[in-house]
Order: sequence, then C-alpha cells, then structure tokens
Amino acid sequence: MILFGSITNALLIVLGAFIGRFLNNIPERMKETVMYGIGLAVTAIGIQMTFESTQILIVITSIVIGAVIGEWIDLDGKINRLGQWIEKKLPAKKEGPGIAQGFVTATLIFVVGSMAIIGAIDSGLRNDHDVLLMKGIIDGFTSIILSSTLGIGVAFAAIPVLLYQGIITLCATQISRFVSDELLSFFISEMTATGGLMIVGIGLNLIGITKMRVANFIPGIVVVAIIVTIVHSLH
Repeated sequence: MILFGSITNALLIVLGAFIGRFLNNIPERMKETVMYGIGLAVTAIGIQMTFESTQILIVITSIVIGAVIGEWIDLDGKINRLGQWIEKKLPAKKEGPGIAQGFVTATLIFVVGSMAIIGAIDSGLRNDHDVLLMKGIIDGFTSIILSSTLGIGVAFAAIPVLLYQGIITLCATQISRFVSDELLSFFISEMTATGGLMIVGIGLNLIGITKMRVANFIPGIVVVAIIVTIVHSLH
C-alpha cells in the first residue's frame, strides 16, 4: 500500500499522544522544567537543520516573504481557530494548555523537516516506507513528551501530517517526470534550512522567550520552491 508509511506515522503520533496523557499527573514544577528541556532540544534541532542550506540568502528571503504572506492571510490565526474548534467539540478540561496550543505546536514540529518530504517521495517512487517508519517512531516518542505537557491536542497533529505526506506520496510518481534529481536535492536542502528556522521559533516559544506566530512563516516553504526553481533554471 503506497500510503502505508504516512498512515503508520500518523497512528504512532496518536498512540504517543495518548500514552503521554497518562503522564500528565506529574508536578507542575517538573512539567515546567520538562517543557524547557523540550524547548531547548527543539531549538537545537532547528539550528542543526538551518545549516543544511547552501545558499542562506534563499532561506532569509523565503522566511521574510513567507512571513508577509502568512500575516496577510493570518495563517496562524486560522490554524489556532481550527484547534479551538476541535477543542469545543470535545469534553473540555479547564486546567493546562488548550487543545489549540498542542495541535499547532505539534503540527509544525512533525510537518516541517526533510524526513517528511524525503520519506513521502520514497514511498511514492519506490514503495519504500523505511524513512517514514523511522520518522513515525521519532514522532511517536516526541508525541509522548509533548502531550504530557501540552495535552491531547498533540494527537490531532496526525491529521495534517497524514494529509501533507500523503499528498506528496501520491504526487511523487509524477515528480520524476518534471523535476531532476539535482533540483529536488537543492530544494530539500533549502526547504530543510527554512523549516529549521521555523523550528527554532517553536523552541523559543516553548521556552517562553518569545511568542512568535510561527505558523505565519509556513508560506515560506512555497516561496523556497519558487526561488529554488528560478535559481536552478538560471544556472
């Protein structure tokens, strides 16, 4: 089954989120320290991803233009409202973070990254799900940690993960007809670096240093694809 990797990845996120809910009775002080630890780890991962870039100007330009577009359409607000809508449909718990926070944070962490794209393409082109299965295991453990502090909203991140990776997988069978390996490699490196900056923003938010509307940077991924295509065609 061509979507086996994406479906398994989504299921492991949900499983991890429910396991994490059994760990939510730890003391508040410990939760706070764990959250800081998660924030530091996420920030470090984002910084590491940023170094994947071979042309940092593409990353900077993509982030800036993406931020303008994101603010213009209020993407962060729309995603948060989706999380709040989900929250209203479920039995509410007044204590702790709302579903929207867990949903938005987890979605950005699980979707932004090279493993999602590379794994989805492998599933589509070669029916090889190893990368997505590996990502699913990592996401599952991350989901346990996130849901223990951010709540059950983390489980709903499985939906955009499945849609995002599934669409890439289904389109991958046609990608090789139009995109060269060189262009695809170029895009993945710059997309990973741009996504890395977004991950840094998430980490800083988790630590409490900033309150960035990180979701408004997401259009930068599309901008990366456009700029990379133009730059590659000029060479």
